[in-house]
Amino acid sequence: MRVLLRRPRRRGRHHHQRPASTCDTAALRGHPPLTPERIRDHRFTIRRRGLDPAEITAFLDRVAGELAVARTALTAVREENLRIKNALRCWQSAQAPTARELARW
Repeated sequence: MRVLLRRPRRRGRHHHQRPASTCDTAALRGHPPLTPERIRDHRFTIRRRGLDPAEITAFLDRVAGELAVARTALTAVREENLRIKNALRCWQSAQAPTARELARW
């Protein structure tokens, strides 16, 4: 079992390249993006001498919870970013010289 869980060794001179992210590879294979619900509902095939299903379920719940927290934080950051951009635009508009002011120059 340990042999199956080891990371494969990198070979060749391209070892400095980082692997594609899971989001990129999932999108290329046509899978929809992961959501906390999809992680929690995912079921693995049980094989003889397989992994402990309770441990897998607990891990998937943990991953799904962390993904939900990350998505919530991302939404908050995007909203804050939009608020700051709008405030900057308003400030820039207020500070911009009018056409009369430009004509005086």
